[in-house]
Amino acid sequence: MPMDTNLLTENIIRVAFAVLIGGIIGAEREFRDKAAGFRTIILITVGSALFTIFSMSMDPGFTRTRIAANIVTGIGFLGAGAIMREHGRIGGLTTAATIWLSAALGMGIGAGELIFVSISTFIVIIVLLVFPRLEIGIDRIRESRTYKIVVSAANVEKIDKINEAFATHELTVYEHHQSKSGNTVVGTWHTIGSPKHHEQFSVLMVKDKDVEDFVY
Repeated sequence: MPMDTNLLTENIIRVAFAVLIGGIIGAEREFRDKAAGFRTIILITVGSALFTIFSMSMDPGFTRTRIAANIVTGIGFLGAGAIMREHGRIGGLTTAATIWLSAALGMGIGAGELIFVSISTFIVIIVLLVFPRLEIGIDRIRESRTYKIVVSAANVEKIDKINEAFATHELTVYEHHQSKSGNTVVGTWHTIGSPKHHEQFSVLMVKDKDVEDFVY
């Protein structure tokens, strides 16, 4: 059955709008050199819009909700691929969230909610561009670091002195692991404190002759 000309025009406008919205968000990700950049975000937004458009022309029963649910599930797997663990930290969470959000915007476009999607996109851009500056301000006050310190097994009491050094430098230890390997004791501390106190503690550990290895 041939498609109505007005409906075809409307769908083309929605797809073009999805390209625009995906391009705006993707440009920000590309500028920051993230894993999901310009083309990826556009394809996610357009793909979600197309799935939604097609679902609206199918069976009016549960087809629409099933397709929407599968979009959310599928995007979840795609976003998980952007998350990685590196140097004791988890990265890519913002990119994964952006992928998930781009799919939601694409679904909104496919459903014809162009004005609401435009407003939502404006809010998203503010979050992506302005909020990182707030994070920098927070990091100047509070920073999380993971320390790995190795001492001789013959000098195991040094671990207690290290714990005292954390307290002296006002660094809060929220997780601590300890293991023995050969003639050494390996301690790992997950800490929170000000960057200034972290640096003071690091200098102390580097100068300590009893510390055989120090990594953070």
